[in-house]
Amino acid sequence: MWKMASNTSLLSEEQFLCPICLDMFTRPVSTPCGHNFCMSCITSYWNDTPVCQCPLCKETFEKRPDLKVNTFISELESQFMLLQVSDANIWSTEQQHANSGGAVLCDICTDTQQEAVKSCLECLTSYCDVHLEPHHRAAGLKRHTLVNPSTSLEDRICKQHNRLLMLFCRKDKVLLCDVCASSQHVNHNVVTVQQAYKDMKDMLKDTEAKVQSLIQERQQKVQAMRKSVKQSKKQTKDVIENTVQNLTALVCEIQKSQTEMVKVMEEKQKAAEVQADGFISSIEQEITELQRTMMKLSELKQTKDQLCFLQNVPDLPPLPQTVDLSTISFNRHLEIQHIQKSLSSSVSQLRTLLNKMETEISQFSDSTDVSNRATLRYMQAYEVNILLDSDTAHPLLILSDDGKKVRYGMGSGLWVNQNLNPNMFTEHLAVLGQIGFSSKFYFEVFVGPKTEWCLGVAKASVQRRGALVRSPDCGLWAIWFLGDRFETFSSPDVPVHLGKVERVGVFVDYNQGQISFYDVQAATLIYSFTDCFFDEKLYPYFNPCDNEYGSNLDPMVIVPVNRF
Repeated sequence: MWKMASNTSLLSEEQFLCPICLDMFTRPVSTPCGHNFCMSCITSYWNDTPVCQCPLCKETFEKRPDLKVNTFISELESQFMLLQVSDANIWSTEQQHANSGGAVLCDICTDTQQEAVKSCLECLTSYCDVHLEPHHRAAGLKRHTLVNPSTSLEDRICKQHNRLLMLFCRKDKVLLCDVCASSQHVNHNVVTVQQAYKDMKDMLKDTEAKVQSLIQERQQKVQAMRKSVKQSKKQTKDVIENTVQNLTALVCEIQKSQTEMVKVMEEKQKAAEVQADGFISSIEQEITELQRTMMKLSELKQTKDQLCFLQNVPDLPPLPQTVDLSTISFNRHLEIQHIQKSLSSSVSQLRTLLNKMETEISQFSDSTDVSNRATLRYMQAYEVNILLDSDTAHPLLILSDDGKKVRYGMGSGLWVNQNLNPNMFTEHLAVLGQIGFSSKFYFEVFVGPKTEWCLGVAKASVQRRGALVRSPDCGLWAIWFLGDRFETFSSPDVPVHLGKVERVGVFVDYNQGQISFYDVQAATLIYSFTDCFFDEKLYPYFNPCDNEYGSNLDPMVIVPVNRF
């Protein structure tokens, strides 16, 4: 056995670098000209060149050499790696103290355990000075590799080959010894632990920078939104105060105009009536005088003696003085029609302005719907593919072959005597999804004309045998539709929403402890569970219910977002 194992100054890392990849050898091979390369490097090099030659000395080979792993170089590299581990103090006493909170003790001492000075990678044991002595004296033990004391030797040794884990397979993401790399990971992307560590650290550094950038962007967004909310709150208050003040003043002006209009109209009517009374009185007096004249004329007309009649004709009573009727007019109704037309025009203009104001208010109100739809689109981005788990379905339920539909089958109770799946619901007409989730997820369900149904999510350990107690800690977060109202499964007889929906969106934010149910077509919130605590995966829960509230045989259908 050479004495190199006690001093790394005889070797350097450059002696174990592949001339092609400039990294430590991985499955080293030697060409007939005596140069060494990684097996994958020289193979790729020859695959890309028309002539089979050495990349260094350019010696040409008529036939492509059948290369084998150079076990001597591989073993030498392995020993060098072990020496590097020891010399670089990867498992230094200081690190072990930090990790374990104290010194590494000798595994052999039986009475008072002494502090260990070395750990043996072959024996997987730590020794004090006294019990380490056989490793310096016995020939067989001298070949063992000693490193600074460590309490985690088993984690750094390949359990299958009892060799140091010094390689890393990027494809399978596992640590390897040199034997593992040569036998089980051929043609895989295998690199040294140091290189993998460096690459992973670089990747983590890049990811950390990206995450930090995302955090800063979102913090700035949150600050901007808070500032905007604060500003909009003040502006909203000012707008409300100014608008209420202006509208109140406008209402007062309208009321004042109304009072003035009534007063003027009544005064005008009274004056017109007085004027008309004067005209009527004067005309009636003229009628009286004319009637007297008429009586005198009638008397003369009755005289039959012609001589007497002619003698009295010069004494005909004069006609009374009368007013020219053409000079008297009373067209009050025309004046009223004019006033009515004028006022109607003004009121019409005012109503037009009010309609315009109502339209603007309505448009402002509709912007809330835009916000709701934006929120819904955000949730829909977390859509997952849900398939129903037939092993959990109640025996009276019928599932479609594609695992997307479930309906009540109106079967008999004979199933009670059958051998039931332990995962099956036996009381509730329910079925779960096949996959559980512990992050954000979203799915949509078409319920159509159904008169009763229950929909939500349940934890993996939710009770499936017998009746499930309707309480906040039952492990089921669901809404229950009954005819024309909604209530939560955990709070019976407490309506949380009224009306019917045809399509329901379910969004779960696992980390925030929130579950929201949306009317997809109206883009409005039905109900949200908040401040929930989840300690298990959540599974979609479907219960199409029976016919208690009318014909209810239509299925619940899991549908894709924006398509049905």
